Amino acid sequence: MGKRVAVLLAGCGVYDGSEIHEASAVLVHLSREGAQAEVFAPNIPQMHVVDHVKGQPMPEQRNVLVESARIARGDIKDLAQLDVKGMDALIIPGGFGVAKNLSTWATQGKDCSISREVEDVLREFHAAHKPIGLCCISPVLAAKLFPGCEVTVGHDTECEQWPYAKTAESMKELGCKHINKHVTEIHVDTRNKLVTTSAFMCNAPIHDIHDGIGNMVREVVRLA
Repeated sequence: MGKRVAVLLAGCGVYDGSEIHEASAVLVHLSREGAQAEVFAPNIPQMHVVDHVKGQPMPEQRNVLVESARIARGDIKDLAQLDVKGMDALIIPGGFGVAKNLSTWATQGKDCSISREVEDVLREFHAAHKPIGLCCISPVLAAKLFPGCEVTVGHDTECEQWPYAKTAESMKELGCKHINKHVTEIHVDTRNKLVTTSAFMCNAPIHDIHDGIGNMVREVVRLA
């Protein structure tokens, strides 16, 4: 039997949910590694809905679980049903949904709170010494919950290639250690069993982002 890996989604779409290419890459690479992916999402309202053509909020309301089901092709469970004891690892793709629906990082930065349900799951995987894979913006969840942990969101100097580099500075203020890495690279915090990669925190060709996520997934499965 392959490793059972929980994949936690935060909606559907980069600006208000999970980044679809990242989520897809995670599922593709898990399949390639012979792992069994089980997809979960919290059954909660989204913070807001964004028109992805205009990049502006829309006057409607959507549900995180219902929207995440689009990516999972309907094969998804409420996060409340996640039994950490039955899983070997956890992976959380990025996208603004992590910072809007799973936490309040988008509006409060390092002073954010994390959804109680999401926090409980992360702490339970961590306490069980089971690996956690995080990409793009999702390493901020670890930075908030596990003081002293080591993560990467790419680089800590803002430029055209790294437009979100200030995130690294905010995480350092939380007491975590940020490690600069290129988009295809990962960082492994062996003490905390955290595997992180920058993904779309970098303006890079999509195949490089896909490769970085692949390296993250392989290491998570190896550690599981």
